[in-house]
Amino acid sequence: MHAMASSPDANSQTQAAASRGIQEAKSRVMAAIGTLVDDGRAEWSRTATGEIELRLWTGEVFVLGEIFVTRVE
Repeated sequence: MHAMASSPDANSQTQAAASRGIQEAKSRVMAAIGTLVDDGRAEWSRTATGEIELRLWTGEVFVLGEIFVTRVE
């Protein structure tokens, strides 16, 4: 059985495609959150540490990180 080696160019293309996918997913999530805020079902603000805090009218509170969302309440 022969192992196939990936070229550095193929690896960088794969990484670039993954990065684009992550950015597209992040854009979609932020658009959905923006709709919640625009509809009055949530509000967001920046914390003292610079993070974005999202508060839903149902009581849940989330911190929006660069690549993650953490529920705090």
